[in-house]
Amino acid sequence: MALELIEEHLNGLKLFKAQKFEDERGYFIEAYKSSDLLKHNIKENFLQDNHSKSKRGVLRGMHFQWDKPQGKLIRVISGKIQIAETDIRKHSATLGQFWTGVLSEYNSLVLWVPPGFANAFLVLEDNTHVVYKCTEEFNPKGESGIRWNDPQINIPWQITNPELSQKDANALTLDQWLKREESHYF
Repeated sequence: MALELIEEHLNGLKLFKAQKFEDERGYFIEAYKSSDLLKHNIKENFLQDNHSKSKRGVLRGMHFQWDKPQGKLIRVISGKIQIAETDIRKHSATLGQFWTGVLSEYNSLVLWVPPGFANAFLVLEDNTHVVYKCTEEFNPKGESGIRWNDPQINIPWQITNPELSQKDANALTLDQWLKREESHYF
C-alpha cells in the first residue's frame, strides 16, 4: 500500500503516511493512489492540481470554496508547513473545531480534507512547495475565507505576525460566515 492511514480527525480529516523508498540516489514516493484512498471511503475524482511556493512566515488561508465545495489532498514536496483545518460544516458535531499539524518533505505525510473545511497553512521554511489535488475546479465567485486569527477558533499558530494577502487579512470570522446564505452549501 502506497498510502497508510495513520490518523483521523474531526469526522472527515484523514492523515496518511506515503511509503518512501530511499537509497543512495535519492527517494521515490507514490503520493497518490486511487485504490488506497478507496479503501478509506475517499471516492472523489480529482479535477484540478494546485502548486504553491512560499517563503517562511507566509500564512495562506483559511480558504474554502462553497460553490462547488472542494475536497483537497495536500502534501509538501519541499520545505515545511504548519497546516490547520477548521470544520465549517453547519450541521457538524465538530463545527468550529480545528486540527493542526506539520506536513513536510521530511515526514511524507498526505492529508485528505473533505469539503466543508477551511484550509490554512503557515510556511515554516523558505522555498516551501505545497501541492494539492482538488475535487472541483476553482470558482472565484464561490470561494471565501475565515480570518486566520479568529478568536472563536483560536488556532495556536507558530507565529504572531504572519505575512498575509489583503484578502486573507480581511476575511470573515466564523460567526460572520455562518450568518451568510452561502453557508448552507456544507
